[in-house]
Amino acid sequence: MDAKTADILKEKARQAAKRAYCPYSGYAVGAAVLADDGRIYAGCNVENASYSLTMCAERVALFKAVSDGAKKITAVCVYSEGGRMPYPCGACRQALNEFSEGLEVLVSDGKEDVAATLSELLPHGF
Repeated sequence: MDAKTADILKEKARQAAKRAYCPYSGYAVGAAVLADDGRIYAGCNVENASYSLTMCAERVALFKAVSDGAKKITAVCVYSEGGRMPYPCGACRQALNEFSEGLEVLVSDGKEDVAATLSELLPHGF
């Protein structure tokens, strides 16, 4: 992903993190996905007292994209200033794998950015 695209996705994810509903963990996360047609969709984590019902930012953004007609995602940025790098969890990695091929992943804690491919993070996705 080029630097301009990375900056745009990171800003969208940063803004989404501000809208996170995270009263239990206090760990606000935002994500932005880039569809193959250029549209960008952002999402934030939404927690629930029944913790298994919590939805990660990556899947919120992905599901928004798919519900708006996107069928392929080419890049994702996950952002949090929560004190640790916000790598996508296993469920998010697999969900992203469903709609991507060669997905570029950017992870940022606001101070440092790490770039990877989804296949590096999920080597045997199905």
